[in-house]
This record gives sequence, structure tokens and C-alpha cells, in this order.
Amino acid sequence: MLSSWKHSPAVRWVLLLLFVVLFYFSLAPHVLPTTYDIEPGKRSDRDVIAPNAKEDKKRTLAAQELAAEQVEPLYTVVSLKGDALLEQIFKRIEQLNQDDQVTEQNKVNIYRSEIPQSYHDYVDRFAQLNRGNDAYNDTLLEDMAQGAKDQAYRLPEETYYKLPSLSAEQLTEMRDVAVVIVKKLMGEGLRDAETARSKVAELVNASTLTDRKSREIVQELARFAIMPNRFLNKEATNEAKVAAKEETPPVMIKQGDVVVKKGDIVTLENYEMFSDFNWLQDKKTYWPQFGLLLLSLLFVIVIYSYMEKGATPGGAKYSNAQFVMLWLIYLLNLLAMEIVQLTQTDTMPFVGYLAPTAMGAMLIAILLDVPLAVVSSFLFAIAGSVIFNTSTDAIFDFNFGFVIAVVSFAAIFGIHRAGQRSTILKAGIMASLFGSASVLAIVMLGELPQKSELVLTVAFAFASGLLTSILVIGLMPFFEVSFGILSALKLVELSNPNHPLLRKLLTETPGTYHHSVMVGNLSEAAAEAIGANGLLCRVGSFYHDIGKTKRPSYFIENQSNMENPHDHIEPKLSKSIIIAHARDGVEMLKAHNIPKPIRDIAEQHHGTTFLAFFYHKAVKQAEEEGVDPDFTEDDFRYPGPKAQSKEAAIVGIADSVEAAVRSLRSPSVEQVETMIAKIIKGRLDDGQLSDCDLTLKELDKIAQTLKETVIGIFHSRIEYPEEVKSKERLA
Repeated sequence: MLSSWKHSPAVRWVLLLLFVVLFYFSLAPHVLPTTYDIEPGKRSDRDVIAPNAKEDKKRTLAAQELAAEQVEPLYTVVSLKGDALLEQIFKRIEQLNQDDQVTEQNKVNIYRSEIPQSYHDYVDRFAQLNRGNDAYNDTLLEDMAQGAKDQAYRLPEETYYKLPSLSAEQLTEMRDVAVVIVKKLMGEGLRDAETARSKVAELVNASTLTDRKSREIVQELARFAIMPNRFLNKEATNEAKVAAKEETPPVMIKQGDVVVKKGDIVTLENYEMFSDFNWLQDKKTYWPQFGLLLLSLLFVIVIYSYMEKGATPGGAKYSNAQFVMLWLIYLLNLLAMEIVQLTQTDTMPFVGYLAPTAMGAMLIAILLDVPLAVVSSFLFAIAGSVIFNTSTDAIFDFNFGFVIAVVSFAAIFGIHRAGQRSTILKAGIMASLFGSASVLAIVMLGELPQKSELVLTVAFAFASGLLTSILVIGLMPFFEVSFGILSALKLVELSNPNHPLLRKLLTETPGTYHHSVMVGNLSEAAAEAIGANGLLCRVGSFYHDIGKTKRPSYFIENQSNMENPHDHIEPKLSKSIIIAHARDGVEMLKAHNIPKPIRDIAEQHHGTTFLAFFYHKAVKQAEEEGVDPDFTEDDFRYPGPKAQSKEAAIVGIADSVEAAVRSLRSPSVEQVETMIAKIIKGRLDDGQLSDCDLTLKELDKIAQTLKETVIGIFHSRIEYPEEVKSKERLA
């Protein structure tokens, strides 16, 4: 009943609630605002300090409006060319004046109709051609067309009567003068065409034209061709105002600013500001609390989803004891963050890099599961980005989150399958190097600090990894003893020949001990070939037949120079003795507090295999006695369970292979290969591998590795093809 809590759903829900509480209270001081009980018109009995930085939106808005008002209107010079219009008009006059078929009055009428219209057509055509041009927006083109038309010059009536009498030579001379004048006056950019038109007469009089009529006509046509070409760009001006607003820095009330001093009257403005910021107790909102609770629940959902659903197919789910251990690891890691955060200041935020943030990920990788450590690394990174955030602009500072993720992943990679305690120190050094590199990268991507600050930042990050390894080495024995965890370090300790059970195995059953060592060599090589836990296979092999120490003489490897006792007892009794060694082994391992994965290997390495020899012996005995067998094949099978893990299955296969090879006098390579294939096929056909997740491809690798290892171990006993052929020739 005492162990029932480990799988109790009620306990599981309590533990999940404890996770929520842990996350909530770890992050609460960093995200939940402080509130005050103040009233307008009354004196404050204490300094009212801004609990966090807030933007004073009213003052910020006023500053933005002021910045927008100070933006000067933006004008754009449009490439309207009055000289081009002049060229067009002079060309038409020259063409029409040369036509003798048109009377002078008709020419006057044509000029009166076409010349004013040419101005409007030129402006409209320019606007049409430039639509879609990046240089001019549609609003500008519309304003340009309307503005140019509003400032159009009206030619005097007498000018139309003067045009038909002009000769080609006069028109050429007049055109050259008019074009130069229009270019000059429009080249500076005109907002008001009349200002430029007032200068035309002076420029014409200073020209080379001597004929009075020519000068008068040039003056009028030049004035006509001059048009405004500098217009207010409303869109650009509005964009400039928007940019000015955006570039206006927000007016901030900094965290820690004394908004109202003790003894001062609380003004209505102060009160309204605190009300807007939800800093008043009577205006307190509980949305931040709900938000933090939701974030804590999301953290727990991630952990629960992985631990409940993330187990390998056929694998056992995590027990409540493992949940408790995980909760303690999270508590220690978050507590370490909080302690280091207390030393942080606004001027020294980089102190946060000293926190041993990879400690939790490293402990989880060693004691529980590497994928779970990866998941936890993300959660620690998010929590750390909240805890170490010194900025008031956001809840998270992902500079710290990035560094925490990097050092955690580096530590996980470095500690993966640790076999010695020195591996923890190596993983800590790796975390130090990657942490320093990530911090240096972040610093170089931003504004470079002073040299002394840069050195301290990198030094703190480096020290974090070393501190992590020291803490992990110190905490490992606590978790291993308290929870009976089978870590790689624990496996190495269990493989010590001085362990009481291994000494018992060696002294009382030397044959079984030698057999177990050989199975360990075979299973470790096979497991590592497919990426399984080779160290667990080796140590599990050392203990898998520990139950044989109860009746050592009934097992063939211990029967040197003695008669086989099975020859004188009933097959059913022999079967019971043989089968019992697995059960006896589990009981002995439990009594010595050997971790469950090793007990599972001892219990599952035979699965539900069939004791064919004793079954057929019993059948033969029944036939000799002339009675019908009162038993079935199932009565001569191991009780199981079948192998539930790759490691248990591999040890079972290696156990059979070692025993089979030992039974052969001078096996050849072909015999070894055939024998291994037969053993694996027999286990497959018998369904012994149906509960573990070994694939056919992995079984092929196991067979190949076992063959190579057997040849290496029993090298002197195995005959190679060349040796066989030479013996045949000698015979």
C-alpha cells in the first residue's frame, strides 16, 4: 500500500497543482504590478513609487502632436516643362501660317480654340503618363493638374490676330527667345506662376528681338507657357508627420520614480494617472493574475503532455515519484535563478548570466530522460527571460532566454550517457564555452559595451557552466539515494565487482559469473550498434542470472566435475527450478535496492520462452508410463513478462547466443552466423519481441554485431573457412 501512491491519479493531480503553484509564485514578483491606496486632495502618508515603468500616454500624445505640428509642409517639383508646350505651340503656328488654303480669320479662330486647349491637354497628358510613377503619388498629380489649370494664363484677344502674319523666320527667332525665358523662369520651381510672369517683359526687352510686335507676342506666349511646377505633397507631408510622431520618444515614468512624495497633496492628475495605469487598489485588475495563472498552466500542460504521452510505445509512464523528483529539480533551478536575480541591477544586468540555469536540464538528462530535458530547457529559457528581465518595455528578455537555451542544450549534449562523474565537469565546461560564445554573439550584435563590462559579461557566463557542474555533482547523490534513480553514474557504481551481489555471484556461481560477463560484452556491443543503452545492458547482464545463486548446481555452467542433478528428478520439478531463477533474482535485487530497470532485465530476459528439453523429456516419460500427459506446452514456459524494452530483449538474445556458442566445441564462422540468425528468428516467431520496439533493421544490426563480437571473444575457438579447408586437405 505504501508504494501505491506512486501511481495514484489523485497524487498525480496534487503534483500538477504544485507545479502550477511553483511557476506562479516564481514568476509573480516579476510580472504582477504593485497597487496603492491613495485619494485625490489628501496628503500621501508615504512616498508613492511607480511599481513598474509605464508610458505616460497623455504626455506622449501631446509630444507627438507637437512634433507633427513642427513638420514643415513638403513640396515636390513636378517636371512640367513650359518650354515643351511652347515648342508645340510654335510648331502649330508655323504649320498653320504656311497653309494658304486657310483664311486669316479662320486661322485666328483656330488659334483662339487650340492654343488655350493645348495648355489643358498638356497638363492632363502629363498627369496621365505619370500615374503609377513612384516619384508622384496620385494625390499629388491631382493637385498638380488642378493647380496648374487654376493658374492658367489667358492670352489677350489681339494676340490671336497678330499670329497669322508671322513668317517662318520670325517664328524661329521668337521661339528661341521664348524657350530660353520659360526655361529660366521655371527652372527654380514655381508655386505662383504670376510671380514669374511679371519678369517676362524685362527678359524679352533684354533679348535680341528688335521687332515690337514680335516682342509683344513672345511676352504673351511665354506668360501663357509658364505654369506652376512646385506643389504641396500632402501624402509626403502626412507621412513626415506620422514619422515625426513615431520618432518621438515616449514620455516614460520609470520604475522606482517617486510620483508623489510623502506629505505632498495627491493631485487629481496623479490620481487619474495611477487609475489609468491600474496602480490603485480600488482599480486593481486581476487580468495579470489570470494571465500568469494561464502561463503557469501552459507550462504544466507541456510537462504533463510529454510525461504522459511522450513515453516510448510499450514503455511505462512516469511514476509519481518521478514527478516529485522533477518538481524538486524545477524548484532548485528556479530558486537558483531567483537568488542570482537578487544581485541584478539596472547598471549590471549581466550578473544574471552567472545563474546555473543548465543545472535543471543536466539533472533531468541524467536522472530522467534526455528528451524531457530538452522540453524543460525551453521552459527554463522562458522562465529565465522573465526572471532576469530588467527592461520595463516587455515581460520577456529573450537575450537571457537564448543564452539559457544554449547552455542547457550544450549541457544535455555533453552529459548524454555519462559514464563517470568527470563527465559532469566536462559537460559544465562545454556549457561554459557555449554560454560565453552565445553571450559574446548577443553583445556584438548590439551596441558594444565598455571593455570591462564585456569581460565581466563573458566571465559570468563562463562561470555559470562551472557552477552548474559543481551543483550537479553535489546534488546527484541526494536524488539517487532518495529516489533510487538508475543514472549512468549509478550504473558504473553497480558494475563494481565488489558489490555484494556480484561478489556472491563470483564466489558461489563462478560459471554463471563468467557467463554474465560474456553476456554483458555481447549485449553492450549490440545495444550500442542500434543506439540503445549499452551500459544498462552490460550492468543488467551482470545481474540477470543472480537468482541462480539460490540453486547453483542445477545450472549447467556450474556443473563442472559433478553429475547433473536434473538426471534424477522429475522434468516438472526441473522446469520449476529453472524457471524460478528469474523470480528469485528479482526478489534478491529488490532486497538490495537495485533499480527497477535492472530488475526488469532479470525478470524479462527469458520472456515466455519454451523449455523444450524438459517438455519433451516429460512427454517421453509419460509415453513410457503409458499415461496421457496432464500438461501442455504453456506449462513449460517462463511466466514472463516478455521483454518490454530494447535493452531487456537484447540481453535475452545475447544470453541465448552466449550459451549456444559455449555449447559448441569448435564452431565455424558460418555456424556462429547461422546460430545467431536461428536464435533471433526463433524469438520473433515465438512472439518474444512483440512488446518491445525493436525493428527488423535493428535486429539485423544486432545479429551482425553479435557475430563480430562472438568471433572477437571466442577467437581461438572459432574455425575460419581457410582453416576448415586446410584440415580437409590434410585428412
